[in-house]
Amino acid sequence: MERGGLLAVCVLCWSCAVCVVTAIQRADMFPYGTLSGDLILAEGDDETSRVLSLPRALYFYDSPFSQLYVATNGIISAQDLPMEKQYVDDGFPTDFPVVAPFLADIDTSGGRGQIYYRVTETPSVLNRVAQEVHRGFPDAKFTPTHAVVATWENVAAYEEQTRTTGPSNQVNTFQAVIGYDETDSYALFLYPEGGLNFFGTRPKESYNVEIELPARVGFSRGEITYLIFSRTEGPHYSVTSNEQSVKNLYQVGNTGIPGVWLFHTGNRYSFDNIVPASVGGLLATPLPGGHGLSSDTTTPEYAEFEEYPDNTFDPDNQEEDDDYPLTGGNPEFQPVPAGGDHSESPQPASPDAPSLPSEDSGHRGAYGSEDVPLTSEPAEPAERQYAPPNPPQTVPEGRAQQRQEQQPQVVDVYPPHRNEPPLSPGGHVVSVDEDDVDFDTGVIQYTTENKETCARFQQQCSQNAFCSDYATGFCCHCQPGFYGNGRHCLPEGAPQRVSGKVSGTVTVGSTPVPLNNIDLHAYVVVGDGRAYTAISEVPDPVGWALMPVAPIGELFGWLFALELPNSQAGFKVTGAEFTRRAEVIFYPGNQRLSIIQTGRGLDDHNHLTVDTVINGNVPFLPPGAEVTMDPFKETYQYYPSVVTSTSVREFSVVSADRGSESFSFQLKQNITYRGCRHDNRAAAPETLQITMERVFVMYVKEERILRYAITNKISPVGGESNRPTGPELVNPCYAGNHDCDTTAQCIPLEGQAFQCQCATGYRGDGRNCYDIDECAEGLSSCGAHAQCMNLPGSHRCQCHSGFEFGYDGRTCVDMDECSSSPCHINARCINGLGSFQCQCHPGFYGDGFFCSEQQGHTKSQCEQHRDSLQSGVEQDGRPSPGAFIPQCDSDGRYRPLQCHGSTGHCWCVDSRGQERAGTRTPPGTPPKDCDRPDEPERPKTHCEHHRDSVQTTSPEGYPIVGAYVPQCDANGQYTSQQCHGSSGHCWCVDGRGQERPGTRTPPGTPPKDCDRPDEPQRPKTYCEHHRDSVQTTSPEGYPLLGAFAPECDANGEYVPLQCHSSTGYCWCVDSRGQERAGTRTQPGTTAADCDKPDEPERPKTHCEHHRDSVQTTSPEGYPIVGAYVPQCDANGQYKPLQCHISSRDCWCVDSRGQERAGTRTPPGVQTTDCDKPERPKTQCEHHRDSVQTTGPEGYPVVGAYVPQCDANGQYTPLQCHGSSGHCWCVDRRGQERAGTRTSPGAPPTDCDRPDEPERHKTHCEVHRDSVQTTSPEGYPIPGVFVPQCDANGQYISQQCHGSSGHCWCVDSRGQERPGTRTPPGTPPKDCDRPDEPQRPKTHCEHHRDSVQTTSPEGYPLLGAFAPECDANGEYVPLQCHSSTGYCWCVDSRGQERAGTRTQPGTTAADCDKPDEPERPKTHCEHHRDSVQTTSPEGYPIVGAHVPQCSADGQYKPLQCHGSSGHCWCVDSRGQERPGTRTPPGTPPKDCDRPDEPERPKTHCEHHRERAQATSSEGYPVIGAYVPQCDANGQYLPLQCHSSSGHCWCVDGRGQERPGTRTPPGTAPKDCDRPERPKTHCEQRRDSGQTTSPEGYPIVGSFVPQCDAEGQYLPRQCHGSSGHCWCVDSLGQERAGTRTPPGTPSVDCDRPVPVAPTQRPESVCERWRTTLIEHYGGKPDPTQYVPQCEPDGQFSPVQCYGETTYCWCVDQDGREVPGTRSHDVVKPACLPSVAPPTMRPLPRPDVTPPTNTEVTLLYAQGQKIGALPLNGTRLDAARSKTLLTLHGSIVVGIAYDCKENRVYWTDLSARTINRALMVPGAEPEILINTNLVSPEGLAVDVTRRLMFWVDSNPDVIETANLDSSGRRTLFDTDLVNPRAIIVVSSTGTLFWTDWNREAPKIESSSVDGQNRRVVVSDGIGLPNALTYDSSSGQICWADAGTKRLECVSPDGSGRRVIHPSLNYPFSMVYYRNHFYYTDWRRDGVIAVSKDSSQFTDEYLPDQRSHLYGIAIATSQCLPGEI
Repeated sequence: MERGGLLAVCVLCWSCAVCVVTAIQRADMFPYGTLSGDLILAEGDDETSRVLSLPRALYFYDSPFSQLYVATNGIISAQDLPMEKQYVDDGFPTDFPVVAPFLADIDTSGGRGQIYYRVTETPSVLNRVAQEVHRGFPDAKFTPTHAVVATWENVAAYEEQTRTTGPSNQVNTFQAVIGYDETDSYALFLYPEGGLNFFGTRPKESYNVEIELPARVGFSRGEITYLIFSRTEGPHYSVTSNEQSVKNLYQVGNTGIPGVWLFHTGNRYSFDNIVPASVGGLLATPLPGGHGLSSDTTTPEYAEFEEYPDNTFDPDNQEEDDDYPLTGGNPEFQPVPAGGDHSESPQPASPDAPSLPSEDSGHRGAYGSEDVPLTSEPAEPAERQYAPPNPPQTVPEGRAQQRQEQQPQVVDVYPPHRNEPPLSPGGHVVSVDEDDVDFDTGVIQYTTENKETCARFQQQCSQNAFCSDYATGFCCHCQPGFYGNGRHCLPEGAPQRVSGKVSGTVTVGSTPVPLNNIDLHAYVVVGDGRAYTAISEVPDPVGWALMPVAPIGELFGWLFALELPNSQAGFKVTGAEFTRRAEVIFYPGNQRLSIIQTGRGLDDHNHLTVDTVINGNVPFLPPGAEVTMDPFKETYQYYPSVVTSTSVREFSVVSADRGSESFSFQLKQNITYRGCRHDNRAAAPETLQITMERVFVMYVKEERILRYAITNKISPVGGESNRPTGPELVNPCYAGNHDCDTTAQCIPLEGQAFQCQCATGYRGDGRNCYDIDECAEGLSSCGAHAQCMNLPGSHRCQCHSGFEFGYDGRTCVDMDECSSSPCHINARCINGLGSFQCQCHPGFYGDGFFCSEQQGHTKSQCEQHRDSLQSGVEQDGRPSPGAFIPQCDSDGRYRPLQCHGSTGHCWCVDSRGQERAGTRTPPGTPPKDCDRPDEPERPKTHCEHHRDSVQTTSPEGYPIVGAYVPQCDANGQYTSQQCHGSSGHCWCVDGRGQERPGTRTPPGTPPKDCDRPDEPQRPKTYCEHHRDSVQTTSPEGYPLLGAFAPECDANGEYVPLQCHSSTGYCWCVDSRGQERAGTRTQPGTTAADCDKPDEPERPKTHCEHHRDSVQTTSPEGYPIVGAYVPQCDANGQYKPLQCHISSRDCWCVDSRGQERAGTRTPPGVQTTDCDKPERPKTQCEHHRDSVQTTGPEGYPVVGAYVPQCDANGQYTPLQCHGSSGHCWCVDRRGQERAGTRTSPGAPPTDCDRPDEPERHKTHCEVHRDSVQTTSPEGYPIPGVFVPQCDANGQYISQQCHGSSGHCWCVDSRGQERPGTRTPPGTPPKDCDRPDEPQRPKTHCEHHRDSVQTTSPEGYPLLGAFAPECDANGEYVPLQCHSSTGYCWCVDSRGQERAGTRTQPGTTAADCDKPDEPERPKTHCEHHRDSVQTTSPEGYPIVGAHVPQCSADGQYKPLQCHGSSGHCWCVDSRGQERPGTRTPPGTPPKDCDRPDEPERPKTHCEHHRERAQATSSEGYPVIGAYVPQCDANGQYLPLQCHSSSGHCWCVDGRGQERPGTRTPPGTAPKDCDRPERPKTHCEQRRDSGQTTSPEGYPIVGSFVPQCDAEGQYLPRQCHGSSGHCWCVDSLGQERAGTRTPPGTPSVDCDRPVPVAPTQRPESVCERWRTTLIEHYGGKPDPTQYVPQCEPDGQFSPVQCYGETTYCWCVDQDGREVPGTRSHDVVKPACLPSVAPPTMRPLPRPDVTPPTNTEVTLLYAQGQKIGALPLNGTRLDAARSKTLLTLHGSIVVGIAYDCKENRVYWTDLSARTINRALMVPGAEPEILINTNLVSPEGLAVDVTRRLMFWVDSNPDVIETANLDSSGRRTLFDTDLVNPRAIIVVSSTGTLFWTDWNREAPKIESSSVDGQNRRVVVSDGIGLPNALTYDSSSGQICWADAGTKRLECVSPDGSGRRVIHPSLNYPFSMVYYRNHFYYTDWRRDGVIAVSKDSSQFTDEYLPDQRSHLYGIAIATSQCLPGEI
């Protein structure tokens, strides 16, 4: 087409009196604001958001970025921004990555606008982004996974304070949206109509010149690094070029919608520059007056337009300076509906002002209102309108409804060329009939219908809500059983949990304390309005001070308050998305605290997420103070979308220092939310009253937890106070004192009646509710390809692997992996359902991810395997369904990870393709890390053995259909529900994997709830109880062999024939399961006919009695190992040959079953012929056979001594005791030969050696040897007294009893010397002191001394009564028995005076009172006195019951047994009243109360009575566990074992709650407190069975030890075996750490030593390691890391990361000139050798600056720079490089002013160096050994010492300046030492340690003495440190708190110099200025100490990080010497 034709088209289009495409409105922007989850940028002129971490990396250009920053000045950046003066007044490009929708000097100070930002995965937002991209880039395959939305709303331009005029009333609104997926990113810029009112800003340094810089719009990649530390300008793209182009931003667009701009901004694989969208759009422009179309001109003909067949623009003909270059190739005019009113006269237009804003387009669709996000079906937009001549400034609220009937025409056109003349009036409008056109463009549907309906927007409602249409739109309403605002619904009655983070800064007094995202958790019992809030990790001063700020937790009380009639809690109004802003003003101090709480919605568990930001001041409260707040009421005012309240609270503070004080605060708050305006049926209340009945606040210092507990009720104003005051008139539902379950709703009925109804998702009677497992019961809403996850009260759906949620957020759709081109370029991608496959093209081989051309390639085993299976593919090239195709790598080897495309299972294989055991994972779970070596595994459980034994695939790799594979949980146990994958049947199994009867369900029916206990259809029978009590599997799931489990029939009765599955024995039983005598048959013989009636039996023989009396199973049914069962023949006689089934010993017996001597044979030896006659037994054999080695029941008797006889039956000379280990020699009669006994472990005596002649035994030795220490059976006799003799055999003067502890003195005959016996624990008598003459003994003393307190063998006799004598030897009138506790009076002869005996615990008789005549004894007294309580010898008889009589001699109603502790009631005759007996520890019955009918016993009471607390004789059974029940018979929550001391929590059935058991001596668990989920260690610990079912400990089981957090302790030890070993975080044993008992254990905190390498680390390897550490361990793809050969030498080719920017190097790593290449093909480099006689690089000579007095020296990577000072100003013009150090990383730097030397640490070379600062000087290496990461460095010029820190081994070292005298100062209590300085004048050393857990600044003397902490509070990352010589203070710059602070060395006088630095690294002080290196600015920054302002800045030309900084002067400064 000629240019004239093109112009005609333009004239035609511009002459139309129609609105072409109206600009978007604000309501058309993407949803924004706090209700949309946005964060708000702080107000200010140059603010940058906190880092916005992206869930997935975003590709901008071709670089990935994982974090973004939003800035005030209209930009989004991928790195933290520099100060604005470096970019805001400059043009494009910037030197950092920027997305700029409107880059200008913007200022939001003083509330002038807000800036919102967020990253979102909301389907409606992602769907809308996807539709815009598909419209602008039709060929793009783009499905966004995330979007970043940033909105600048009503922001103003910066204006100088001195100006009197300016754009103060002009504000702008615009938005940027970045959508991205795994490979691509796109950006949308949106400029709404009327949104741009200023188009540029004035430079701050304009020096009163009236200039204005237009805003910049576009993209900049920023500087790109090359040559390690060099940078170059990256690509960029500008959208605007001048002010006019900025003005037109909202009038045109490249998407077909004016004001909407779309760009392709990045790709993972290749991306050169920004690509704009290919669709155009222009805002309608009114035409000159008088030429508009009349109202009836609605349908022009097509022919007038068809005259121009080529209606396209040619982009090549555009001028280069066009503001809006057209990128579309074929923009067509789109026909649209006709109609509308055109009577208004359009206004003239010109290119300079192409349009006026329209009144209101009513435009929706992709630009709908904020609360209407798009779904996969786009919304229908409102009709387009003509622009009126005078558009109003405001838009009516009901604009959509006012324009329902208008139907204007719309046509899309592109802007004309700038230099073409204006279009002339006239022409025609192109239109078509509405019925003939499909208006669905894929993004916007043009329709006359604009109402929001449920049909299109129902997905905005909660899944537990329904949608209702109204006249103006739709609203969501919660379904019955749920409550909320319809968008968020929760089950009624269920408790609610809240979680979130708390951040901000709280200033306590004058100390600011940051709160860095600490945890907040709340728990609300909705049924009674109790809200508990806990904030953890709160620092001390803030914790105490925030106690009065209960409004933090009051929010949750208001949301879920207990509702009184005619009221509703807050959640029903706001739902889960809201913003609450509160201000607290404290009196009398006027401190102000701001609280912002943002509801983020409900998480996956239906828990509310609320983030809290607290900023401001609070009054100081003394530590330990208590705060009390009285109940109060508060009125809430309700408005549309906002709730407000104001109140004044009073609180009291009680502290030890101040006593009681009263304070108050005022609370102002508003809560904004998103309401639904369409439903006007029920107006919201205007006011409601919240009543907070109980407020409890507390700060727990030890746990650093701040707690609020508040009870809340909500009612109409005055409703609470107007209710009746009588408590009997308040319904419990409103009073909150009902007994409904916490997961139930209380429903009030008439009067005080109420009903408990379980919450939705729970079932039960309302007082006990249990969660419904919707997943197990088939009640879930999950569709295909989704997995149901049960939650308390609800469930959620999770897509299987290979699937993702569709746009509706509910349906799982296949993930098209092929869309991201995962396969090789020479391979095809085949997408499957939930998976994909890569297949090489014909002629290529490989795994599809890498394909190589076949050139005589020999196939590997994997390839042959793969190709043999692929040969059976179908015609379309797809493999046969179900076949497993192995995956091979590029070398033809099996890939370590193999996955089955059909089943989704994955597993690891070895090099032969064999599956590695234990690596298989099911679909939907993360696969194993196959590169990780196998760790030692626990033994497989029964389930895992079963599962792994099932063959699921054929040898050819096809799945075997129909095989049932059991499912095991993470611990290897059977999952309670099993399903057959093929048949669809499901059933429940027990712990052994056995199917539970009656639980199988066919496919299509909901499966059983296997976690729910079986509902007994009938009570269990005795047989079933017996059977189910038998433990047949171990805790690991293995079957326990030998356990007998009885068989029961269908009715639960014993099957008549019972057989033991392990032994093979069978027998008949009666109806009680008792064995019928004579029916037992051996294995292999015919079983008895149990239906045959018993025949009269002959009497049992002795053998049969013996056999049947042996107990072979325990009462629980377990086999008793080791029991000997005699074998009888058919006649019941003993078989001659008997064998022990356990020990396998055999022997012959006589007719009485007695063993025939000499016939016993051990296992494996030929048995004796029992029919052969035997020789007579010898004495030894008689002795041996007489020893009883087994008890009457057949059990072995431990400890018996059995003599050893030789083959002839004679005693072997050496005899040993098998249990005690003693050995001795015997003579031929078996008598022990004196002096031959040896202890266990000592070498035995040589019994063949003849005895040496001995001296005769002394009396003491004869006495000692005569004591019998073992019983005749060989058992040791405990407690026997053995006298002690000295070396000469004489009695030792002091004798002591080893058992009782008594000691006494003896004479030479061994007789006890009277008065010398002392009890245990008292000092013994001095037996060498001579006796004093004594008076003759009195009768009492004779009596006392005659009492035998020890047996003849020396044992103490317990309970003997010894009378008490006074000092004169006379009887004490009152005598008491020390054992029984009885007391009585005696006369002078010691005879008991009748009637004076009193029981223990009662008042003793007055023995000085004369006797009174006695009345006759009553029946009770006769009974009492007849009980024999002492033996004839005077010993007490333990266990006898002595009745208690009253003073009148009658039986006391309550009798108690003194030994057992049982109590009971008796009648007047002393007979026990039934049902009154109580066990020990429980309150006794009230015996004065008449008997009442008793309630049935509870389970706990039955359990308690079954426990054998006493034996049949009434004696207590020690060690038995007796459960404790409360007054109602229910189990007490805390149970304790009285013998072992263990305590644990139980549930309502008495079952132990896992993880609650505590050993004796530790505090028991709080059983009423909910527990956190168990860790892996705790689950393993608690699953170990440590006690038997009876409560006795099981010896030998290993129980892992966990720390307080539930993590494995690094060192684990086995309590029984004594072995110890180290474990990792998973509890797995670390190889090589196990130590046997008795050896020192390994230090588990030290790393496992690694064998040293065979060669030292090369320069290349050392440099590589250092750079990787420098990059933080993760270098970017563009950062340089040296490439080294296997031998450590430099690789010939070196490249920047993964780029193609490469060059050649020689063997020393030096670049070969002229070899750099940017091509895809790397340069051809050959290894070279440096010439031996010359240095390839320039010598690293020193080049100091000239004519400078003071110079700043700074370290910058491979150089040291010099920056002179001119006064205190930075003289950038004279800066230069002092020293170039190739391959180094200079970090620490110091200066010696005496010798003019510079010292530095080299992180790369790991050295400390120095050089003279004179021209031509060369560096000198001082230290190059034992340095790992040398950083900070300091020089003491006075003492000629240097000091440095090494941050890897965490040490501080020192040496002389010539490197001699090196020593370590400190190597403990250091974590990350960084900076170090020395104050020479005071000899003091200071250093920083930025341990993130506990940062600090310390000091010491230069010799390492007097170490102390200077600062430890309020610091984060103290990088820089310097000394202010003028004030004598230490100053530091903190990269964490961003503050520059100073403090005196004693810790006083701390002050902040500057509050907001960027990222300081190192710092020096000079003349009231601080100079520091900054990593954010990559420069040197100057700060004035006096003004606290930045005064200067120096940015080197070469941009890279600056490290250390020092000051060099021509002469030493004061303080340096």
